[in-house]
Amino acid sequence: MLVSYKWLQNYFKKSLPDPDKLADGLTFHSFEVEGIENQEDDVIFNIDILPNRAHDCLSHFGVAKEVSALFDLDIKEKNFSLNNKNVAKTNLTIDKRDHKCLRYVSRIVRNVNVTESPEWLKERMKSIGQRSINNIVDLANFVMFDIGQPIHCFDLDKLESSNLIIRPAKSGEELTTLDKKNVKLDESVLVIADDKDPLAIAGIKGGTKAEVDSNTKNIVIEVANFDATSIRKTAKKINILTDAVKRYENKISPELCSLAMSEMSSLINDVAGGDPEEVVDIYPEKPEKIEVEISKDYINKVLGSDFSQKEVESVWQKLKFQYKVNGDLFKIEIPTLRLDLRYNYDLVEEVVRILGYDKLEERLPREELDSLKKVSSEQENVFYKILACRQKLLDEGYCEVMTYVFRDKGEIEVLGSASDKNFLRSNLTDGLKESIQLNIINAPLLAMDKIKLFEIGTIFKKNKEEIHVAYGDKKEVIEKTLDQFIKDNDLYIDRNILLKDIKEYNIKKETFIPWSPYPFITRDISVWVEEGTSADELAKVYKDLGTELLVRDPYLFDQFTKPATESGEKGKTSYAFRLVFQSFNRTLTDEEINKIMAQIEDKIASLGWTVR
Repeated sequence: MLVSYKWLQNYFKKSLPDPDKLADGLTFHSFEVEGIENQEDDVIFNIDILPNRAHDCLSHFGVAKEVSALFDLDIKEKNFSLNNKNVAKTNLTIDKRDHKCLRYVSRIVRNVNVTESPEWLKERMKSIGQRSINNIVDLANFVMFDIGQPIHCFDLDKLESSNLIIRPAKSGEELTTLDKKNVKLDESVLVIADDKDPLAIAGIKGGTKAEVDSNTKNIVIEVANFDATSIRKTAKKINILTDAVKRYENKISPELCSLAMSEMSSLINDVAGGDPEEVVDIYPEKPEKIEVEISKDYINKVLGSDFSQKEVESVWQKLKFQYKVNGDLFKIEIPTLRLDLRYNYDLVEEVVRILGYDKLEERLPREELDSLKKVSSEQENVFYKILACRQKLLDEGYCEVMTYVFRDKGEIEVLGSASDKNFLRSNLTDGLKESIQLNIINAPLLAMDKIKLFEIGTIFKKNKEEIHVAYGDKKEVIEKTLDQFIKDNDLYIDRNILLKDIKEYNIKKETFIPWSPYPFITRDISVWVEEGTSADELAKVYKDLGTELLVRDPYLFDQFTKPATESGEKGKTSYAFRLVFQSFNRTLTDEEINKIMAQIEDKIASLGWTVR
């Protein structure tokens, strides 16, 4: 999420820490700041808000609360006013026909002036990459990015009446969205409608029928809360992802609606004028107050820390939590917007992240080996069987892989998996064959003449699970049960074997570089050099001139020597190297590789060598 430093500053009387210090504080205590961009008189943070805090922190207000706690800065109270305007009675009615709408707050404002947004509002929208549309639409977006509550406005005069209906769509109904996408609806889609037509896909996108434009005079403000699962499923089904969806699908508190309506009403009054009517609030089930008890000793036991009572209490104060103290016990009243806090262990995490993970000492568990839970002899025996099989296959030149447990076919179907992989594997062979083919394609990158792979893993049948061993190459894959492999290879297994007796393999300490997603190009080049010339001398030429596109060391795959002849012809050696070129940001062309090869061949000629 993009967050404006200047926007955040409006929440505080005191000056914020400088942007770098602010970013460090958030990264080490709350969320990772993935980037900082300077914009004229502002600084924009790109903050990775994880799902566990998306319900209350996908907004400047949410981030401001974190900043307040981390840097001991008091947030200014939000005071919203209608400038003493009389609030008229209303004839607006809401007909809620579906339980997936948890709260619906609405209000009519008449005689508004829909115009271009004021400069401050345009600036706010631009700072976070939003396009300005008009003052009413921009204010709705502003409130969403400000406090995290989506808002939508309808043109009242385009409705069939002043009655809004929240209902499932009817089969065959269609809606044209504000971005001119035609969506076919069915009973699974919740809509906001008038007496005749759908006006919006609830919580996802408004329609064109009641669009607010420059001719709009009277509006209906919608501030609502919808079931998160329903929003997520519908958005995925109709393939529409909006900023509102991002917030609803992560479940925001219905309590936020009141604040959002107050802010939106006040801003419209300031920016567009108008005559507000009474608020209509349909809120059938209000959340119960949640209190959680936790003690300092429990916190320290879970964390292995030694925080004092005063340090723990300071966390509740920094977070502005209401609490009571009874000896060592704290009774915390969970804020209505913090949907992630429900149990005492949730509060443990709040303590350590606010006080700092660096406050925890690094130390090993104190339990003695004899007190550890012992593994059963059967489990232990399986473990050593796997070690023995692995050692056998490694000794024979195989490399180990781990393939996906989920497959497109099998005997056991699972729920909630990807559409093309909704079964548990019934063998290792299918996955291993795919892995072998993938590695064969990339053999030039691996500098391997032959691909030999194996896997040891669990397969799933209708009535049992088994550990299997599969191994093979391009020609053949063999799969056996673990016990059958042990038997066929006459492997002696004794579970009292010590780990130190298992052969240790010297693994090269090399930096792993992932394969590029772009295709590679290979060039094989054979060169005659004087007998006695090292292949390393030729390889150095390739490295020096191959540029950064030469992604691995030149691979010598063939060499032979013609000795000197009696007629006086000098002996010479042919070295055949394979060069692999690849880019990490684009697809290479033959033309640019040909230019590199031409430079290499010129250099070879200058050294008195000859390209075959």
